[in-house]
Amino acid sequence: MNVYITTGTYDFLKIKKDKHPNEKILLMQNSGTTVLLHETSGKTLFSSPRKYEVVDGKGHLQDHGYVVMNNIPVSEEGRPVFEHRFKKRAGFIENEPGFVALRILRPINSETYVILTIWEKQADFMSWQKSSSYQEAHNSDTNATITNSSQKMFSGEAYVTKYTLVKDPQE
Repeated sequence: MNVYITTGTYDFLKIKKDKHPNEKILLMQNSGTTVLLHETSGKTLFSSPRKYEVVDGKGHLQDHGYVVMNNIPVSEEGRPVFEHRFKKRAGFIENEPGFVALRILRPINSETYVILTIWEKQADFMSWQKSSSYQEAHNSDTNATITNSSQKMFSGEAYVTKYTLVKDPQE
């Protein structure tokens, strides 16, 4: 399974999404950006997207809710350890109220992995961040391994982008 992400104007991306109702395409926005995300096992509909392979995933993508993307630049030599961490994760997030979906995305033509989560609403994400399971997930033994080897693992500063999914009013 692959995920393709592209940016553009709301009107242009909305038309693109509407032309392909049978594809799993999510339209999302924040105050400065509109994004389309296409999850497929086939070819993408986008002309020049950012390309990712799904390393792990839980839940089903839906067209409403709140999206958080942790963008993490990982060096070539750090990829195996980084992916191992997520494959061995304890699964704390899946049992949180409001959790919808998770995708661990390996970049095809860059170094930046994306840890994508979808929540029913922003408040659910914020509650998870204050929870004991969040603390456990972010303070595990595996995290210590990553921290100790972080100079080799990470190739840049991580950053977070947040979006609201735009549901079609006719649905």
